[in-house]
Amino acid sequence: MIKHMKSVVVLSLIIIVLSVAAASFGLFSSSGTGEYSFTSIRGETVQIYGKGLYSHESVSMAAQARAQDGVTLFLGIPLLILSLIMTLQGLIKGRLMLTGTLGFFLYTYASYSFLAMYNSMFLVYVTLFSASLFAFILSITSFDKSTLHSYFNDKLPAKSIGAFLWFIGFVIAMMWLGKIVNPLIEGSTPDILQHYTTLTIQALDLAIIVPLAVITGYMVIRRQSFGYLLASVVIIKGVTLLTSISAMLGAMIYAGVDVSPAEVIIFPVFNAGIIVCFIILLKNVRETGTTTI
Repeated sequence: MIKHMKSVVVLSLIIIVLSVAAASFGLFSSSGTGEYSFTSIRGETVQIYGKGLYSHESVSMAAQARAQDGVTLFLGIPLLILSLIMTLQGLIKGRLMLTGTLGFFLYTYASYSFLAMYNSMFLVYVTLFSASLFAFILSITSFDKSTLHSYFNDKLPAKSIGAFLWFIGFVIAMMWLGKIVNPLIEGSTPDILQHYTTLTIQALDLAIIVPLAVITGYMVIRRQSFGYLLASVVIIKGVTLLTSISAMLGAMIYAGVDVSPAEVIIFPVFNAGIIVCFIILLKNVRETGTTTI
């Protein structure tokens, strides 16, 4: 009997149902008058999307949100369903994928709850944030730390995976700090703030994602058991998250939003790299026998 997994299954089913509704409405709703200009409290002119669920978002943010919804519908939810089925079959790969995918939903709907302009899906976002948070906690604590090392082959290229996680953490930190530090020194507002109140995504990335990548990379290189679990979570979450970012960049370009050439190159490369790490990781997971929930 795997501790807490029945609760994780119930919470996962709630996430599947509600995320289908939220992502579908966000992606396909289109009522409204269209784009218009808005002057922020800082006196800056921002172009507002003016249509559908994201009618009060900037054109840039609406393009990112709709791309995120597409990835949630066509990658995140199928991956959650697949990992849930594999978990019910007692597969270690399934449990690792489930934990990582729940991390993706946690990050996604924490972002929507705190960053998105208020809309009719607010309580759905909050419910998804809550369900994802507790499902993730229950899932990651269901692993027996003393047996974690037995889930992975000795041939797993730990140093390469750890170094790649460090590299991702470093580049993300430099990218966001490059957009934030100079305006702070100059006493001006970062361009990426637009008409929003604060830099929510940047706060989440700098406070959680970057340190997590650094700590996990170190633990994997040292071949610490819990580091393998964290690496699984970070890599599987990274596949969905970086796919979302790549889709966002494409959507922003299509919407006519200025995008840094460096970002257009860096994130798709990271996306390809994390997918390779994901494949390597799964190939080096060994099933020690089926278990029931």
